[in-house]
Amino acid sequence: MTTPITMDIHEVLEHLPHRYPFLLIDRVLEVIPNERIVALKNVTINEPFFPGHYPHHPVMPGVLIIEAMAQASALLSFKSMGTKPDTNSVYYFVGIDNARFKRPVSPGDQLIFRMEMTLNRRGMFKFKGTAEVEGQVAAEAELICTIKDK
Repeated sequence: MTTPITMDIHEVLEHLPHRYPFLLIDRVLEVIPNERIVALKNVTINEPFFPGHYPHHPVMPGVLIIEAMAQASALLSFKSMGTKPDTNSVYYFVGIDNARFKRPVSPGDQLIFRMEMTLNRRGMFKFKGTAEVEGQVAAEAELICTIKDK
């Protein structure tokens, strides 16, 4: 049995090229290379999208929930390959299937991303997973990502 790995924000920053305001993962609670990842994002009222996305009833845009799922998947990919991003390649989010949104995500929520790697072949990765708030599925999707040389 593989021992799960955790990652604090400093390790997340080492493994993702994203930065504020587009870094959407705060911590990794568990990653088992080539299998799965559990990551989290604390959603605060200070997010830059809330003033313009339903100002009287702030809701996190679904596209950003999917992007956060892709970022969690990228972390799983890099941990599975035993590498970190470099200046010679780019990790692209290239496909999404079966995306569904089940409940709104609001300031004060904590999103938990549970992503499972279903394919890892020649730089192509597929994932299936959910974004949850308090044990309820907020979103689910299947994602496809790839690494390409610049």
